[in-house]
Amino acid sequence: MTQTVDGESADLIDRLAGLTPGSATHALRQRRDKVAVATQQSHDALFDPAIEGLTLAERLLVACYASRLTPSATLFAHYREALERHGVDAAARAAVETGTPDDIATIADRRLRAILTFTRTLIENPVAGDQAALQTLPAAGLTTPAVVVLAQLIAFLSYQTRVVAGLQALHQLETTT
Repeated sequence: MTQTVDGESADLIDRLAGLTPGSATHALRQRRDKVAVATQQSHDALFDPAIEGLTLAERLLVACYASRLTPSATLFAHYREALERHGVDAAARAAVETGTPDDIATIADRRLRAILTFTRTLIENPVAGDQAALQTLPAAGLTTPAVVVLAQLIAFLSYQTRVVAGLQALHQLETTT
């Protein structure tokens, strides 16, 4: 069972989906508590400041951008707030918040441009995430472990988006009936 911190769920998805202990949707999710726990642990691991290869700022920018492109207003707001809390560069934040390829092209940092372009590719056209797309990352200075972390992060964000959307829909149904 997920724990609470200061009366608030320590589970990000529960919080973002608006689930509270005792609600039918929360109870349904907790029937597979190990999935909820593993999902939270995956989030915590992917956003651990100690991960090498991609900075926390880069990972948060990817999360905000992916949430903007998907789109998931709930996750976008969460990751946008995290970017602000961590003092991420305002120009980079502005580029991911608008989400256009032209805005990404204005980012001076070649590495970050490549990361965000790859993110867009996997979100909007995963089939185009081929060898050529992957090779742009090492060419921009990413190590193989960093490329793996990036791909894992983007895959996790796609999963997280679907879980939050599904739970929000169930919760909304629960509260309107």
